[in-house]
Amino acid sequence: MGYWAHETATVDDGVEIGDGTKIWHYAHVLSGTKIGRNCSLGQNVMAGPNIFIGDKVKVQNNVSLYKGVTLEDGVFCGPSCVFTNVLTPRGFVERKTEFGETIVRRGATIGANATIVCGGPNGRTELGEYCFIAAGAVVTKDVPAYALMAGVAAKRIGWVSRAGEVLGDDLVCPRVGERYAEDNGRLKVIDKIKDQDSPHL
Repeated sequence: MGYWAHETATVDDGVEIGDGTKIWHYAHVLSGTKIGRNCSLGQNVMAGPNIFIGDKVKVQNNVSLYKGVTLEDGVFCGPSCVFTNVLTPRGFVERKTEFGETIVRRGATIGANATIVCGGPNGRTELGEYCFIAAGAVVTKDVPAYALMAGVAAKRIGWVSRAGEVLGDDLVCPRVGERYAEDNGRLKVIDKIKDQDSPHL
């Protein structure tokens, strides 16, 4: 089946791209990058070098994925969201050996124009699985799984389900009926339901 790339896109040598993936106008995939199956990289996306993108990932227009960024399966990156790669940049100081890491876990969503600051206390920032970063938020520290984050700097304002719905006080997903429980500031699924429209759930 193979992948598809628009004629204006640039795909460097030494890249692995899975079947069914689409790479749109003026995108650039740099060497050493691995992209899974059935992904979409929008207009003017830059990916690499040497990054990993899982299956069924959607990266919308004008997003740069620098070395140190990892996107697991099912991640959504909204238009013009930003991943930093240096914590304390100066134009006149070379910091190429100091790139921080950002790990975006399975099923997470990053809204349009959000900024993810790299390199937390452990040298990396981790966004937990199925978390939801609101448009325009600025994430400066690790995000728990299923957390709904908003603001500058971003704070947790609620929880979301695996299907992307905001959970009420009953912690039941209004879309598929999954039930969740909160324990010591963390959320977990206690009644998992297979969503036929979203096989990755």
